[in-house]
Amino acid sequence: HVQLVESGGGSVQAGGSLRLSCAAPGYRYDTYCMGWFRQAPGKEREGVAATNFGRGRANYAGSVKGRFTISQDKNTMYLEMNSLKVEDTAMYYCAVSRGSLFGLCPLRVVDYAHWGQGTQVTVSS
Repeated sequence: HVQLVESGGGSVQAGGSLRLSCAAPGYRYDTYCMGWFRQAPGKEREGVAATNFGRGRANYAGSVKGRFTISQDKNTMYLEMNSLKVEDTAMYYCAVSRGSLFGLCPLRVVDYAHWGQGTQVTVSS
């Protein structure tokens, strides 16, 4: 089984940086997709970044491309967030896909089955 625990959230001023971590022991990084999602109050959960670390190709939402970077080290997944904007404020979740996926990992909530409890990121102006 897979258990996910996020950490690293907090409050930061616009333009600042944060690094989120997701402890994910036992995940199949070479075949499964892993991703970061976020949800702001009153909004739908949306994909931020996802990748199959065995292939090393990441998929980013247009709103974060060039600012966020997803990476992995052993049993931990990271999301490096730079040049943060107020609109990045949300609860951030890490997730693992329902099964092995081909090609570019999707940013669709329905394709992910295992979720962490979330870590709050608040960006102020």
